[in-house]
Amino acid sequence: MGRPATRPTALKDGFYIEIRNKGSKSGVKLYSGTKLQMHRAIKMYERSKEVIILGESVNGKFVDKDPKLHVAE
Repeated sequence: MGRPATRPTALKDGFYIEIRNKGSKSGVKLYSGTKLQMHRAIKMYERSKEVIILGESVNGKFVDKDPKLHVAE
C-alpha cells in the first residue's frame, strides 16, 4: 500500500465544482476543462446534490477566492 501523501495535490488549470450530499460538510471536487463542461456537470447534479462552484483554477490557485452555492432554478 505505501504511505499516504503528505503534500496536497496540484490542481490542473480549468474549472472546478464541489458536489456534496445535502446537509454534508465534505464533498468531491470535479474538474472540467471548459466553462461549458462545468455547466453541463452542474445541470447533471443540481437536482440531487448540493453544488458549490469553486471557479477557475490557474497555476494551482483559484481566481475567485470565495466559492458560490448553486441554486437549482
